[in-house]
Amino acid sequence: MSDANVAAPSPTARPPRANRASAYAIQLWGVAGAEITKLRHDPIELVSRAIQPVLWLVLFGQVMGRVRGMNTGGVSYEDFLAPGILAQSVLFAAIFYGIAAIWERDLGTLQRYLVSPAPRSALIAGKTISAAVRGLVQGFIVYFIALAIGTKLSLNPLHMLGAAVFIALGSGLFSTFSLIIACLVRTRERFMGIGQVLTMPIFFASNAIYPLDLMPRWLQLVSHVNPLTYQVDALRTLMLRGADSTIGLATDFAVLALVTLCLTAIAARLYPRMGT
Repeated sequence: MSDANVAAPSPTARPPRANRASAYAIQLWGVAGAEITKLRHDPIELVSRAIQPVLWLVLFGQVMGRVRGMNTGGVSYEDFLAPGILAQSVLFAAIFYGIAAIWERDLGTLQRYLVSPAPRSALIAGKTISAAVRGLVQGFIVYFIALAIGTKLSLNPLHMLGAAVFIALGSGLFSTFSLIIACLVRTRERFMGIGQVLTMPIFFASNAIYPLDLMPRWLQLVSHVNPLTYQVDALRTLMLRGADSTIGLATDFAVLALVTLCLTAIAARLYPRMGT
């Protein structure tokens, strides 16, 4: 068969799937790398955020530890509290992540993202990954503080790796939720007000500082639709020696992963609105 008879590839043919996946990964990492670079240039923010967890662990933990009759699953209240405060620290850092998107819009960075060929899902996933890295750094600081004050943490490498997965997953979830809020309100003042309103109800309507069975029935129902409850349950199971999950690690992971995927899809649809 002559070369003339060989059909030339169509100029509109889609690139191979492997090439598309590679391009997507490069675009995703480009966004994530840019966000992580910001973190490297401002490490003081993470250190300053460690002050509040110290106050919760040292002051609140020791005072509430004197309260009798609280069923904490066979561990001391100070130990019971540590994973909840770690999750709180990650939550408080992630819930205000969306304000960076508003700053990007005001500085013109957002417009450069939106005119790039990168899919919107890659932009959101890249930001989610960078938020997960930020959450891991924050979690490491609180983990070290808890260990320093005598919390009976499990040092099993597999447990620590599992805890890191749930820290990253929870951080990505709440940072994506924060981006959705930023896309809807689009002003720094409104965002800060809504962020402050949301953080404490999410925190207190979870099992971070008291067991689920201590809550009134209506609050138990609320806590079961609160993603923070599942993150705290997983962290408590993996971080503490002798602690048992009240929900199940598989359920914890499934709920957090599913909610993160749903929020990522919503954020990818809303993100272009930021540039209008």
